[in-house]
Amino acid sequence: MSQAFTAIATLIAKPGQQDLLENALRALVEPSRAEEGCSQYDLHHDLADPLTFYVIEHWASEEILQAHNASEHFQSFQATAGHCIEHFQLKRLGTIA
Repeated sequence: MSQAFTAIATLIAKPGQQDLLENALRALVEPSRAEEGCSQYDLHHDLADPLTFYVIEHWASEEILQAHNASEHFQSFQATAGHCIEHFQLKRLGTIA
């Protein structure tokens, strides 16, 4: 099994779609936090850009993140809000100090 890591997801909504994206992201928070192997799942918005959202996550392993991506609530998010996303990036970070 791989090591624990922090992930930062950046999602930029298409113009006019930020409310739909925000609501769909909000719906992901609680079920994601409840997943085994998830110790952090926090949703943020960019104070300077209302189209941009960040999710800061901490996962016990890459395998657990992959299970999250296959979960019913994440699949529902993609079906509901996938069309609202202009840009998506996921950075995986390893703690060094």
